[in-house]
Parts: sequence; C-alpha cells; structure tokens
Amino acid sequence: MKRREALLEALRRAGRVLSRRFGRVGYRHKRRADLVTAADLESQKEILAVIRGAFPGDDYLAEEDGVRDTGAEHLWLIDPLDGTTNYAHGYPASCVSIGVLRRGRPLLAGIYDPFRDELFLAGKGRGATMNGRRMQVTRTRRVADSLLVTGFAYDRAERADFYLARLKSFLLRCHDVRRSGSAALDLAWVAAGRVDGFWEYGLSPWDVAAGWLLVAEAGGKVTDFAGRPWTDPARLGARTLASNGLVHREMLEVLRRTR
Repeated sequence: MKRREALLEALRRAGRVLSRRFGRVGYRHKRRADLVTAADLESQKEILAVIRGAFPGDDYLAEEDGVRDTGAEHLWLIDPLDGTTNYAHGYPASCVSIGVLRRGRPLLAGIYDPFRDELFLAGKGRGATMNGRRMQVTRTRRVADSLLVTGFAYDRAERADFYLARLKSFLLRCHDVRRSGSAALDLAWVAAGRVDGFWEYGLSPWDVAAGWLLVAEAGGKVTDFAGRPWTDPARLGARTLASNGLVHREMLEVLRRTR
C-alpha cells in the first residue's frame, strides 16, 4: 500500500465514524472551551490502525494523545475530528484532517468533510483537488473585495479584546468575515476558492498540516504573522495566515497595525 492509498483509507474509515455517530454522542471537557467526544477517539483509533498496519515505521502525532516519535523520515499529523465543539452540539461543520510530512516538509494532505461528502487532497508538486476536481485559489487582489474567515483560540475568554480587535480591523476593510469553527475546513476552503484569506492564533500542528499543503498546491500562500514560511513542524499553526497570495501582504499589514 502506498502512503496516498493509506491516507485515503484512513480518511474514509474516520469519515464513516463521524457520520455514524453524529447526533448521538456526548462530550467531556479537556479545558473550558475544548471538548472531546467518543467520535474523536474512535476516529483516531481507525486512522492509527491504518497507519500502523501499512507503515509501522512511520511517526505520528494525533490530537487525542496519540504519538510515536522516533525521528522517522515520515510524520503523520492527525486531527480525527476538527470542529469538535460543532460536532458535539449537532452543528454539521466538522472534518477529518491528516497531513504527512517528509523530513519536516509537507508531502501529502487529506481533509474529508462527511457532511458535504467533500474530499480535499493534495500531493507535493501534484496540485490540489476536491472530489477529483482541480482546485485553485481566488484571484481577488484587495482585502476590500475579500471574504475572509477566522477562528478564536481556546484562551479567548482571557484574550477576548485582543482577538476582537483584529476581527474589527478586518470587518472594517473587507466584504465580510466568517467563522466556521473548523480551522482545517477554513484552510480547505481557501484552497477551493470559497474564501480569500484566513487568520488564526493558537492552532496546533494537526489543525493545519493538511490545509498547509492544500493551500500551497492550489496556488496560495501560508505563513506566520511576520510573513515567514513555516519551517519547524512543532510550531505549525501557532500563528496562521493563509490566503490566495494576492491579499497576503495587505492582511499582514492589518495584523501588524492592530493594537
């Protein structure tokens, strides 16, 4: 089995879990605004079973305390259910997200949205697709003409004013701002040309690993808030700015200037 085939199998298995359990699952708190459900755990179990069976020498880092860290060439970054709060409340905006790095650089990416039956895939140098159709970012050139999307980190109760100041800055400049509750879907939708840009603080590597490659292969750009490309896998997502590339510089300026 090739890694792309294993990725597809893992996404399919996890997607079946999320579909089957939707609307029939409780949750517990990891922290105040950070939930986990039985669907998270079962989805992760299915994904890891595929990876361990097909590539037992590969490393992996999964959101729900799943880790194998041996310094292997390949690292799987796994979010078995991105958008858990949505899912726990019966709000259908969640997905499975899996990114594969090779020597710290993105190699493969897959995001599956079981509620729309949309499968987003990318391979390094091979472009990005949604249900087999090639994706491309938008050609919007100004924030003033943009539809943007964002999210708020789990410390939002303590830093509400900080996050809202940045939201206000963009609201005053763009067509509008959306908030889906799933960073992985947000990135996939940048790649698909449904939104022009996305920013968020405090994400984790498993939240963004797949979306990183999807956006890049669809012709977009992903950096931190200083405009630097990501280089350290452990720091992926800490400050995430993804765009069609054309509005990237202007979005950076808005973030820099907001106090």
